[in-house]
Amino acid sequence: MQQPGRRAQPLQRLLFGGVYGSVLASALAGALGHEGSDPGYDAAWVALSAVASAAAHGYAHSIAHMTEDDTRVALSAVRSMFTEWPLVLAVLPTVAALLGASAGWWSENGAVEVALAINMVALFGWGVWAARVARRGWWASMRVGGVDVLIGLFIVIANVVSK
Repeated sequence: MQQPGRRAQPLQRLLFGGVYGSVLASALAGALGHEGSDPGYDAAWVALSAVASAAAHGYAHSIAHMTEDDTRVALSAVRSMFTEWPLVLAVLPTVAALLGASAGWWSENGAVEVALAINMVALFGWGVWAARVARRGWWASMRVGGVDVLIGLFIVIANVVSK
């Protein structure tokens, strides 16, 4: 049985996973975009990285809340890992953009630009939604969304500077 307070409520997990996954996808996409690479391979690695990150995050939560009398640690760890699905879901637009490049719809650089733009919009939405759930007013919610966008802009700027 899960202990009270051990994991956030489902909506909080969704919001956390959405922001974390969008930032992760942006950072991974920013590291891509080199012409000549295989965007299908890159899409697989972005997806695999998201699954590994979600599993690691869930496992870390599980072991951080372990007690001496916790006899079902393995079951708790697996359950905790599966609660991180929103993180994996949040990288799917980036994976889809890269798969579009693999299908020849656009270049990999174009896919990265599309993914970064989608993720910035998603970050704004996640921020506004999280603030509204916390019963903040619209103006305060927009500011929170704006701060989330700044995280995305940091990644975009780092991507431009590094290339």
